[in-house]
Amino acid sequence: MTRKIIQTDNAPAAIGPYSQANANGGFLFTAGQIPLDPVTMEVVGETAPEQARQALVNAREVVKAGGLTLDDVVKVTVFILDMGQFAAINEVYQEFFGERPPARSVVEVSRLPKDVLVEIEMVAYGESN
Repeated sequence: MTRKIIQTDNAPAAIGPYSQANANGGFLFTAGQIPLDPVTMEVVGETAPEQARQALVNAREVVKAGGLTLDDVVKVTVFILDMGQFAAINEVYQEFFGERPPARSVVEVSRLPKDVLVEIEMVAYGESN
């Protein structure tokens, strides 16, 4: 099977040598999405929940560009600077995934690109990519 590079203008352009996502064999793997406005490339939000919302919007747009939806997401990894923000981020996260959330890991890290508070990556599976 051939790897397909996924790109959309509805999510921030890569800020390094990577693709927004790759699809292969029905799987779609997004790069980590940080809370950048896709037009201005400026950080959106000052709080972890605000930044989580924008990162989730960006990741959703990348998944959508691969022909899938959040219902097709099977695994999410959330990187945060402060585990004390876990509950607040969960509230935003639940708005996107509702009653059938995918598997997920949340990892506290020491630093993220552009000094943001949250980064989110997804793995989706479906026939459309």
